[in-house]
Amino acid sequence: MSVTDAQATTERELDQAVDELKVGAERWAQLPVAERAALFRQVHAAVVDVAHEWATVAARVKHVDPSAPYAGEEWMTGPYGALESAASYARSYEALAAGRSPAEGLRIGAAPGGRVAVRVLPRNAQEWVLFNGFRAEVWMPPGVSGHQVRTEAGLGAGKVGEYGGVGLVLGAGNISSIAPLDAFYELVAHNRASIVKLNPTFGALLDVYRRALAPLIEVGVVRVVTGDGAVGAYLTRHPGIDKVHITGSAATHDAIVWGTGDEAELRRAADDPRLKVPITSELGGVAPMIVVPGRWSAADLRFQAEHLVSMRLHNAGHNCIAGQVVVLSADWPQKDDFLAELRAALARMPARDPWYPGTADKVARADDTHPDAEHLAGRILTEVAAGDPACSDEYFAPVLAWTQLPGTGAEFLRAAVGFANDSLYGTLGANVVVRPQDRRAMGTAFDDAIEDLRYGTVAINAWTGVGFLLPGATWGAFPGHTVADVGSGIDVVHNGNLLSGPERTVVTGPFRPFPRSVLHGELSLFPKPPWFSGSRSVTDTGRQLTRYAAAPSWKRLVPVLLAAFRA
Repeated sequence: MSVTDAQATTERELDQAVDELKVGAERWAQLPVAERAALFRQVHAAVVDVAHEWATVAARVKHVDPSAPYAGEEWMTGPYGALESAASYARSYEALAAGRSPAEGLRIGAAPGGRVAVRVLPRNAQEWVLFNGFRAEVWMPPGVSGHQVRTEAGLGAGKVGEYGGVGLVLGAGNISSIAPLDAFYELVAHNRASIVKLNPTFGALLDVYRRALAPLIEVGVVRVVTGDGAVGAYLTRHPGIDKVHITGSAATHDAIVWGTGDEAELRRAADDPRLKVPITSELGGVAPMIVVPGRWSAADLRFQAEHLVSMRLHNAGHNCIAGQVVVLSADWPQKDDFLAELRAALARMPARDPWYPGTADKVARADDTHPDAEHLAGRILTEVAAGDPACSDEYFAPVLAWTQLPGTGAEFLRAAVGFANDSLYGTLGANVVVRPQDRRAMGTAFDDAIEDLRYGTVAINAWTGVGFLLPGATWGAFPGHTVADVGSGIDVVHNGNLLSGPERTVVTGPFRPFPRSVLHGELSLFPKPPWFSGSRSVTDTGRQLTRYAAAPSWKRLVPVLLAAFRA
């Protein structure tokens, strides 16, 4: 029985899949770059064909009616993300096939600390309109020149003849585009075929994934299988697997690398990992939301409170990048007003039951360790300080914490950055909210503070989740973690321009939505963002955005804008 035709449940079927992928990886190594580009164009077309079913099944998996507002999240974090990624890799392959750098045409500027910043959004006029007021940059490590960026971009994509072997992709169970996107990156950046083991939560998407990835399955470089933990364990120990990539928890990563119980302790002490092949990972963390104090209007307080609450409640709180700890100034005269708006936003957001396995236990744990917590429409809000469990335990649930530090302006921001770096677990993503005039008043002190934030994605007046969906952005923990101290993970994924050795992504958005943005001097026409939990038109926006990504044009852009402005 072929594993591409039926669910893989036996070791024989898994062995067969790995053997087929070895042959496929050898075939891929000899495939001309132009043909690789054509295959990703075919993947793009295949995703278009299954997009509606993909979003519908993903919504039902999460107990969301496909017509409900929250269903829009499944369009954007499912087929839309896959379409953008496939198109980005096809463009990079096409550039390499024509003898050009995948970074050609990207604006390269300066970033703090002797870094260069590669502008990955907007890339063209349509993106300028679609993401009006937003920009995204990939910061390279200090000392890397713009010339190096262009000449070294490409990674393994243009290396015909390079055999990357067979990798195991252990897919996440919360966002439906993660597993395909991870397999894409293994193939494009490293010429590595992948056996993709789905998380059981997405078992119902097996057929959709196989049809979406059919061009890569047919050429022998992807196999998609399902099964329980025993299937994953068998594959991590399989002699035919050359590398592992996991999106999940640090506990799962460590169990794979070191084992569990006494075995893990002995292996750690002897520096003798159980896993003998390389592993990369994206493992989440406790994400800060730093609120720089200023003189805000009532509308500002309400909008930004809803912004932060949406960072927490998107996907019912089941996100590795969900904001978890709000960092406020104890000296901000409007602190209590902002907290009142946070409470109101938590209470008024549309009801949604947590769906991810184990959530009830995590909520109970948060409740037990915070007896004074507030309960608002089934959500928890609690004040914490450094050392609190909320600073180290990624709740993956509708639990929001807040803390307060002394100071205002640059003094507060420095303290907040220190708290985020030293008191919160993980380095995946950090969010900063600041009025434009307050940012200007801090001058280079603001830029220095952003430089000091040790996070793989930093969002200023935006959510780091935006960086996840931008194909040209990088996604992963801040560099420096190891298998012995894995933190939020090792290496990056996505990275559609195939930049070599990136450090982080910085996303910047408008402080206010249109029309208040323009009235206060921000040249942004962006309405209330569609990822806001209270958005009324998020499902229509998600559909139209996916339709646009299927064949970008000015004609298809207009319905996206019309839907977004009804939010």
